[in-house]
Amino acid sequence: MPSRNIVKTYVDGGHYHIYNRGVAKQEIFLDKSDYGVFMKYLKEALDKPKVETIDKHVKGRTFTVIKKPPKNFKEVIFLLAYCLMPNHFHLLIKQNSKYSMQIFMRSIITRYASYFNKKYERVGPLFQGRYKAVLIDKDNYLLHLTRYIHLNPSDINPDLTKAYSSYSDYLGLKKTRWVTTEPVLRFFQGPKNLEFPKVNDYRSFVENYDKDSAEVLGELTLE
Repeated sequence: MPSRNIVKTYVDGGHYHIYNRGVAKQEIFLDKSDYGVFMKYLKEALDKPKVETIDKHVKGRTFTVIKKPPKNFKEVIFLLAYCLMPNHFHLLIKQNSKYSMQIFMRSIITRYASYFNKKYERVGPLFQGRYKAVLIDKDNYLLHLTRYIHLNPSDINPDLTKAYSSYSDYLGLKKTRWVTTEPVLRFFQGPKNLEFPKVNDYRSFVENYDKDSAEVLGELTLE
């Protein structure tokens, strides 16, 4: 049976849960620097692009030229939440143009697979087929999905603020320019959300809410 969520529905302004794991469920992050490189690629794709120069030496003369930057998606892709696990990753994004997600993911995955294969002297695919992406069309799902993503590391890291995720951004412990928390956090400001009458803030929702977000989301989660 083919994996679910391989066939994508492309929508202008759509929110998507994107995920993929290593081929044969093998680890895709083996040390801290691997996590750092993946996040560096996210930053370069989503943050304001920097102009960098390099020196080129031609026939005894040195020229300073502008370095070709990686593809940048600052105006078309917004990262609402993410989590990196040893053998898989989760991204929650909003795309402003219909096919920008496709180009964005191809760039990130290609760059990281190239880095990983070169570092560990391996060949062949790093990821288990094409990335999966599912359209999120309800606010309820959007909220539960961020909770599902941020709880993902709980089995390997009880302190969720230390995980490779956007959770600390949601708690105000750090401020990552290329992570957009406002669309989710605004649901916890002002009048109480009718679905979460006993939840006062985002942290309470993630850590103390009595429903299993994976059950609420169903097929919107990783298989």
